[in-house]
Amino acid sequence: QVQLVESGGGLVQAGGSLRLSCAASGSIFSINTMGWYRQAPGKQRELVAVITSGDSTNYADSVKGRFTISRDNAKNTVYLQMNSLKPEDTAVYYCNARITTMSDYYAMTYWGKGTLVTVSS
Repeated sequence: QVQLVESGGGLVQAGGSLRLSCAASGSIFSINTMGWYRQAPGKQRELVAVITSGDSTNYADSVKGRFTISRDNAKNTVYLQMNSLKPEDTAVYYCNARITTMSDYYAMTYWGKGTLVTVSS
């Protein structure tokens, strides 16, 4: 019913920038919080940034001042602008959203399949 599709990952040198996008589609009634998580090889998935429906944001300490999360509600899309990238930012980045569909009475959490970001030193 609902799909989250990430795009924008790739290979970049340290100090460079990338912009990730995640578009939600399907039978959507409303979208609450949207966010980005990442999982590096051999590590647990961790929160990178979240944004509420009211545009309040929260960031992991490791990305504060370098990453910016934003959303376009008309397009059901969340973005992650990543600047001053470091090799330790290398990971698969996953989109996450709390979505109420046309057939549900409550919000459920949906995940994208992920997009790989590789930062070379």
